Order: sequence, then C-alpha cells, then structure tokens
Amino acid sequence: MSEPMNQPAADRADDPDEGSFVDDVYEPRPGGRRRKRRGVSGCLPVLIVLAVLGGLLYVGVTQGVDFVKDQFGEAEDYPGPGSGQVSFEVSSGDTATDIGRNLKDQGVVASVDAFVSAANAEPKAGGIQVGFYALKKEMAAEDALAILIQPANLVSNAITIPEGLRVVDILDILVEKTDFKRGAFVKALAQPGKLGLPGYAEGDPEGYLFPSTYSFGPKETPASMLKAMVDRWKQAAEDANLESAAAELGLTPHELMTVASLVEAEGRGDDMPRIARVIYNRLADPSGPTVGKLQIDATVNYALDRSLVAIPTSEDLKVDSPYNTYEVVGLPPGPIEAPGDAAIQAASKPADGDWLFYVTVDLETGETKFTESYDEFLTYKQQLRDYCANESDRC
Repeated sequence: MSEPMNQPAADRADDPDEGSFVDDVYEPRPGGRRRKRRGVSGCLPVLIVLAVLGGLLYVGVTQGVDFVKDQFGEAEDYPGPGSGQVSFEVSSGDTATDIGRNLKDQGVVASVDAFVSAANAEPKAGGIQVGFYALKKEMAAEDALAILIQPANLVSNAITIPEGLRVVDILDILVEKTDFKRGAFVKALAQPGKLGLPGYAEGDPEGYLFPSTYSFGPKETPASMLKAMVDRWKQAAEDANLESAAAELGLTPHELMTVASLVEAEGRGDDMPRIARVIYNRLADPSGPTVGKLQIDATVNYALDRSLVAIPTSEDLKVDSPYNTYEVVGLPPGPIEAPGDAAIQAASKPADGDWLFYVTVDLETGETKFTESYDEFLTYKQQLRDYCANESDRC
C-alpha cells in the first residue's frame, strides 16, 4: 500500500528511503514516532576528513606555486661584481648544469638556473675548457660565464721540458718554475710505482719523463707532475708501437728506449732514422771497424755527470763506467736522457742503409754526413775540426 500523500513532511524526511536537507538533530515530539538522535558523534569523522582534505589542498597549492615560480620565475642571481677569490675547477665531462651546481656550492653564483640560462644564451659556452679559473664570491652568472669561456683565463703554470734532458736537469726546471723544493720531487721519484713507470724501467725514471709543455694547475703536487710526464711518455710509446717494434728489432723495450735516447743526443730531424741505423749496424757487427762499440760522446759525458753536448777529451774517453761506449761493447745500461717523439719513432723504425759512421760537420745547421768507410769518416772529422777552428764558440 502506498503512503498517504498527506503524511507530514517531517515524517517523510525521517524515512530512510527519502533524501532530506533538514537538520538531523531532533527531539521526540508528543504523539509522534521517536526520532533518532545522531548529534556530534556522527559528524566528527566528517569534519576530520574535511580538515585533512583542506590541509592537503593547501599544501598542493603551495607546492604548485613554488613549482611554477621555479619553472617560470626569474632565477636568483647576484648583481656582482663579487669579491674575494675562488679557485674554481672545471672537470672533464662537466655539463653546464654540473658547472652551475659547483659554482653555487662554492658561493660564486646565486643559483644553478641563473648560470644555465646564461650558458644557453652564449654560443661559446660549449667550449669551456677543463682546468682552473680565478673567480670571485657572489658574481653575476653572466660575469662568471664570461671568464670561463675564455681559454686565456685558465690558471696554470706552463712548464716546457725540452728534449734531451737528464732527470737531474728536469728537476732543475721544475724547482725553478714551481714553489716546491727539490726534496719533494726526489721523494716522489723514490716511489716509481705511483708514477706509473713501466716494469722494465726497474724504477729508474731516466728517459721516461717525457719532454713536452705541461700546464700544471694550482692543485698539482710533485708526484702528479712527474706522473703526467710518465703518462705522456706512455702515449708516445703507444704511438710508436714501442713494444712490438722492440720485439721485431730483437730488443727489449728498455733497450729500445736506450737507443732512442742515444738518437736524441746525436741527431736531429731527418737524420735521426739514419743515426738509429748506424747504432744498430754497429751493434750487429762486433768484428767490424768499431768492434761492436757505439763510441758515442754523450754516453761518456753522462758517465762523467756533465752536459751531454760537451766534447770529451782523450782522458775522458777512458772513464771507467758501463756508460762509456768507447770502452764497453753494446748498449749502455739504460737511457741517458729523455727522447722526444721523433727519436722514439726513429729508434722504432730506423732507416735502411749500411752506414757505420756519421759526423755533424756544421753545428749551426746540424748538417750530418754518413758513410760506411772509415777513411771517409776521417775526412768528415777533419771538416768538423776546420769548422770548430773558425766557429770556436760552437765547439
């Protein structure tokens, strides 16, 4: 049976099958049905849920505003020009973001975004070179970038080590050009394993500190400088296929390096491969005119611990030393100086020829004459004497 249409509205609202927007807190009315009292205990969970939702909404809106500010707001930047000094390093593989982060960490720029924005607007930013730069605290990002994109602003101590120097001579240059004392370099040389010397060097760095120009940053140590020279030697050895070439020539790699040092001491330019061949020809013919002796002046000077370009006297040639190639058959025990790329290449790939002698007849131009005849060799020696008589300052 359907409910009478004239039922009071309040009664219909209390019906669980009907929706109602009237207050649900009621008192029982006389003569009517007892109303259910639901009160505060029924509302509390709803209020808690609404409070939580409101808090989440606030946090979400706040974070959203921060996100928008980060993405679209103006990046924080210092006005510059900055103050103090910061030694800043750009490492290999650093991106603009990496650089910006490191700049911010060191207090150079105010934000990573400011630096990245400046870098994105600068075409030269991709050419920032690895190394150290002198910057300031609290610089404008564009000002910091302007310094980093100029290679001339790299902070380094450029040191040139010429070819043909002994270890003792190389240390002289390093002590002169750096703030380190000689003892610091000597101590580093006493730990050859840390320098990366090859095993066949047997701990002796002679010949393995490669001649080149090095740019040493402010954080370099004596050990790292010397290691850089050994690392550069490794590159030269790899370029010359040193170990394979030594095997083909019937030598150890250390012996080939010894030959390269002799070539460096005796020749220059295009003459080097021919000088290497003379050395190999003498070694291969112990019964020939030189009876297997190399007879190289520079080895005698090395034995006497003096400049390798000095002209030995007859008395000098009698010095008792395994490095005196006028007395000892075969190669000296090891390199006598640091050979460069050309000398290592020449020792690895000597020229073809039967020469046994050579004489540099003009010390200014380096003109060198080669022969397999001992008599012709004596003629060239006289030409050198005549040259020295007229050019005594070069002899």
